[in-house]
Amino acid sequence: MESTPSARPSATAAPTTMAAANLLAAFAQIPDPRRPASVVYPLASLLALAVTAMLANQRSVLAIAEWAARQRAAVLEPLGLHPGQTPCQSTLQRLFARLDGARVSDVLSAALAKQASAPAGRGSQGVAIDGKAQRGRLQYQPEGCPVHALSAVLHEHGIVVAQEAITAGKERAEAELAVAPTLLARLDWTDRVLTGDALFCQRSLCRQVLAAGGDYLLLVKENQPTLVQEISWLFEPASAREQPLPLLDQRVAQTVERGHGRTQDRRVLTATTDLTGYSDWPGLGQVFRLERSWRKDGRTRHTIHYGITSLPPEVAGPKRLLALKRGHWQIENGLHYVKDVTLGEDRSLIHVGHGPDVMAMLRDTVVSLIRGSGWRTIASRLRYLADRPIDAV
Repeated sequence: MESTPSARPSATAAPTTMAAANLLAAFAQIPDPRRPASVVYPLASLLALAVTAMLANQRSVLAIAEWAARQRAAVLEPLGLHPGQTPCQSTLQRLFARLDGARVSDVLSAALAKQASAPAGRGSQGVAIDGKAQRGRLQYQPEGCPVHALSAVLHEHGIVVAQEAITAGKERAEAELAVAPTLLARLDWTDRVLTGDALFCQRSLCRQVLAAGGDYLLLVKENQPTLVQEISWLFEPASAREQPLPLLDQRVAQTVERGHGRTQDRRVLTATTDLTGYSDWPGLGQVFRLERSWRKDGRTRHTIHYGITSLPPEVAGPKRLLALKRGHWQIENGLHYVKDVTLGEDRSLIHVGHGPDVMAMLRDTVVSLIRGSGWRTIASRLRYLADRPIDAV
């Protein structure tokens, strides 16, 4: 879910904005698919209008068009438009369907990356990747696509720095892994750490990130049976009557939290370098065991996960590894939930051409601009801008 409601910017985020002029300059790099003779409104103006209207809490293409028709010159002219001369719903919808989705993603990735501060040394900036479906589209896809886009989000800032559309693939794993190399190639990985679930624990992806100057921190499950067995042998006894071998190197960090309906949420991460040099996994620096226990609804629950990272202990101790693991959920709670619930992505029925992909990228832009400006709660900021559209320009 979103952060605790607040109309004020967070104390830690750097307050930055992207003015209308910067949006227009970014969108001007996207090729216009329309015939020159049929162009009434500049492409950059229409895309900037869509982002500005979404910032003012307009969730659909129809709402964007109706909102534009109501605005005064002070709102429209910075976007390159004029009162009484704004696009209708069908104009926007046809344009979005025909745009080059890959080019839109490239342009927005470059523009939004400027919203975040640069990494401050090796392993200082986490980048979470995860896939997401748009449920409103599923009824128009008889074969069913389990995921429609793979996104990359900065942990600290909550800014979407890349998105890759997924148009094929009947299995979730197949669909996400097919586009993951392209998504990773869009980013500058210097001093950044890739975080992801066990699906992305793949030798090829780890090599790609390492070659680009980055690091990785990933969970390990049964999709890598040899690796997960090697790690489990370090931490767990072979049977209930045996004791695990003592670790030559063992470092521990833990957190204890309360709230969200749980009386206590305890996480203990144990990291070791005992597998380094023994395993042939690319760039392996440490492995870890993450144990979590919490009480909810009167019951005690318990999970154990294993993970790997290329970060050596002198760069990232167990406390930092635990923080990176926790930070990964920024993509689920701070992006996917916000897009589905606050920005209405799951209710969108747009399904023709690149329309749904472009709209998803524009929603990413809205979330990134608000987060990059230091505001913690997207819904609160959207309500504010709905009453003061001039502040959205």
